[in-house]
Amino acid sequence: MSRRDMSRRDMSRRIDAVTDADIRAAAERFPEVFHRSPDEIWGRRALIAAAIAYFVFCIWAFDITLERLFGGLHKMGHVLYSMVVWNNFLTWDFSGILTGLGETVGMALLGTSIASLFAMVLGFVAAKNVVPNLIIHHGVRRLLDLLRGVDTLIWALVFVRAVGLGPLAGVLSIIVSDTGTLSKLYSEAVENVDRKPIEGVRSTGASNMQRYRFGFLPQVMPVFLSMSLYWFESNTRSATILGIVGAGGIGMQLSERMKVQYWDQAAFIILLILLTVAIIDTLSKWIRMKLIGTRQL
Repeated sequence: MSRRDMSRRDMSRRIDAVTDADIRAAAERFPEVFHRSPDEIWGRRALIAAAIAYFVFCIWAFDITLERLFGGLHKMGHVLYSMVVWNNFLTWDFSGILTGLGETVGMALLGTSIASLFAMVLGFVAAKNVVPNLIIHHGVRRLLDLLRGVDTLIWALVFVRAVGLGPLAGVLSIIVSDTGTLSKLYSEAVENVDRKPIEGVRSTGASNMQRYRFGFLPQVMPVFLSMSLYWFESNTRSATILGIVGAGGIGMQLSERMKVQYWDQAAFIILLILLTVAIIDTLSKWIRMKLIGTRQL
């Protein structure tokens, strides 16, 4: 008999050994588990009914019908056919496309790197176990809520108006948005550190900066690096959208060709974006393995 069969037999024996008196005693000890109040039951039913009603309302308000869904398939078929058939491939503006792709990767790299540096400082300030002062803590938290509460695309529109068209607006929008997001994630990583190594460093008479350097950083740096690398990959995709609103990069090249319905060139640009993201993902994994290593289970 296998170990799994033996464990199942033992479990069935334990279940058979439970008497009605044991069940009544457990019900008296934990009434909230065995007996739900009518208010709780009707509250859950009302919540489910409200969610279903809102779902149906959205379908009605957005005029989502089968006629509209399937009526435009012939138009989509024409677009897909135009994407597959590439005309005059050798005459395309490869220089402009590759330049835009390089700008997009540069925007993501520069914006993510600078945002990560800012987030390292703000992440420690926003952590309760580093700065216990409630006024400073809540003030920094609300600032981070403001930065990440506004989408990167909105920040790009603001900076396009402020500094003009080009990659600078995209870099600034990524910096502002990612600083808020990464700072919050960094602060949560700092708050979840193990206190024992920190107390060990403190017992040697180390200063506060030495405690942060040798107690906190060795624990949180792998998390910081993983988050920054993932956000770099994500920002490569986001920077494509930023280019459509005037922040430069491959998004502007894609937008121009879609406006004039050069779907074959648009498909080529999309393939380049997918290939670039895949390469960045592979490089990020390689960097994490080299700098962090793999954990043996």
